[in-house]
Amino acid sequence: MASAYLPPSPYAGWSREQLIERLQSLEGPAKLSVDTPPAVNDIEKSKPSTRKFNFYEYPRRKIALKFSYSGWEYGGLAFQIDDTPLPTVEGVLFDTLAKARLVDEEAGFDGCGWERCGRTDKGVSGAGQVVSLWVRSALPTDELSESITGTTLVPVPVSRDALEAEPSSDGIERREPKEQSRNEHDYVTILNRMLPETIRISAWSPVSSTFSPRFSCLWRHYKYLFSPKDLDISKMQDAASRLIGEHDFRNLCKLDAAKQITSFKRNILDAHIEKYNDNLHIFNLVGSAFLYNQVRHIMAVLFLVGTGLEPPSLVTTLMNVSEGCEPPNGDDPQPYPVVDRKPEYHMADGLPLMLWDCGYPDGTFSWRTNGRLPSDEFKDLGELQREMQNIVTRSHITAALNEHFQQAVAKHHPAPPSIFPLDKPSQLQERRGPQQAFAVPLGGGSAHRVVKWVPVLQRKRLDPVEVANERWRVGKGTRKAERRRIAAEGDLEAVQQPEKVAASGGGAS
Repeated sequence: MASAYLPPSPYAGWSREQLIERLQSLEGPAKLSVDTPPAVNDIEKSKPSTRKFNFYEYPRRKIALKFSYSGWEYGGLAFQIDDTPLPTVEGVLFDTLAKARLVDEEAGFDGCGWERCGRTDKGVSGAGQVVSLWVRSALPTDELSESITGTTLVPVPVSRDALEAEPSSDGIERREPKEQSRNEHDYVTILNRMLPETIRISAWSPVSSTFSPRFSCLWRHYKYLFSPKDLDISKMQDAASRLIGEHDFRNLCKLDAAKQITSFKRNILDAHIEKYNDNLHIFNLVGSAFLYNQVRHIMAVLFLVGTGLEPPSLVTTLMNVSEGCEPPNGDDPQPYPVVDRKPEYHMADGLPLMLWDCGYPDGTFSWRTNGRLPSDEFKDLGELQREMQNIVTRSHITAALNEHFQQAVAKHHPAPPSIFPLDKPSQLQERRGPQQAFAVPLGGGSAHRVVKWVPVLQRKRLDPVEVANERWRVGKGTRKAERRRIAAEGDLEAVQQPEKVAASGGGAS
């Protein structure tokens, strides 16, 4: 099976400090050879091993990894074939797995059956992300319930419909495992020693070959941290509670026509706001699945409600995509206007957003933090916890420094006037001058400056979903399909000079 991914660059996810250290290590021997000849013992130690490592001499098992990552350091979770300004989380993680010889780098992501619970966008973090893959094992095959040996290709990730299907002839050896006689690879320690501190593996678990972190997931829990300053939290909670249940969220997400989505109904299990500390609150959103940028769009609307620029009923109105889709209730006895197309508005910043946790059926995992025998008495000395405490301490110091910078500025500049929260939108003109700009919060310390406020429901509407999908199909979609056809037929000239193909009638305009 040909891999759909190209293997990432060995240095794609390296930090500046790691690159400098690597350069110094490469320059060191060269400088040493000019001044001082190496000792005989050093020469013998530096001799390369005569035995080449053969990845496929070892059995492979399927495991799940649970990990966290600082989204602001990366260009998103998902690996990209094209170069990205920032490394991706998956690119760095796969590169580390390959360097540790736990996966075959040349086989790429498909070669290890890589699958994730869900992707997060550029700048968005994760605390409980889950991926599954086939990795090299230290155990004999008869001690693994399922394994793959040799160069047998791993089966492709299964869909939800196939989860309960009977095992097919997929090259997987299934057996009743013997008792573990030796330690398994300590996947957590091996990876954390090689990964940057912005990605931390917290646990691993053996999983069934039919396990899918995406389709087996029952719910996903997102958290969004925000400052409650100048916001009416009670109104925001009123708006958030309206999200619970199954609704159409086409006006509360970003439409990706390339995915050709036609159903925008999603089931929200919980939506509430809680106090985190004296400076921050958290918006919690739990759902079975989410649309592209859905959480950030919802949070943007909650900010508008919290400032008093929009009523809590705006959330329900945006979900009323057709007549009677959202029936009136006791708080809003009048029928909601129909909003079949998304109004233009800014979505919230991605920095404060993180995927907090993912829920699976009981018994899916047996999380482990090392590879020791079950009978071994092992005392976890909390090294990973100590690392995280150090990171938190540095963050507290950074916050304190920024507060001091603010105090220094305050000696010469007044604090900005506060006009929010409004009791009603009409107070906006009373609390500011006619041409005085004001800042609408977008989260993460960012804001959108506005002079003339236009209510969301009175703004320009985007094209209907059906129109946007059709435009993509006859435009980019057709051109993409043509490029695939040309590549499959090996017509290199057409790939390199698509305008000639179009002129001769062989491609879409």
